[in-house]
Amino acid sequence: MYRALTDANIQRTLLSRSMLPQLDQFNLHHRIAENKSPTIVLFTSGACSSCRHFKRILEQLTQRRPEWLVFEVDAQRDMALTREFEVFHLPAVFLFYQGSFHSEISCDASVPAVERAIAQALREEPQEAP
Repeated sequence: MYRALTDANIQRTLLSRSMLPQLDQFNLHHRIAENKSPTIVLFTSGACSSCRHFKRILEQLTQRRPEWLVFEVDAQRDMALTREFEVFHLPAVFLFYQGSFHSEISCDASVPAVERAIAQALREEPQEAP
């Protein structure tokens, strides 16, 4: 019992740490422009429990779709990008494709829902960047 409890605590600690590459105002546009595959940018905050949950969902998604790139932006630390993308709620998810903005993604926080939302968005015309 003690070992299982300890392993669960270790796993919970590892999952709470970000495993997503971080972007900021100095590298977001450059890093996005060089990617031709679907690229997901997640705006988060350390105090946001929904953000941590969505981050875990996206980490799982990268295992199912390794060709999709996922990055994270700390919305509190990088207010310039938060304003540029008109982020009013967290988590906020944006899709880029072939190096350009494609759309904002809004869906349930589950791997199948995110995967479907992104696939659907890619079938549609790109939206204008915020």
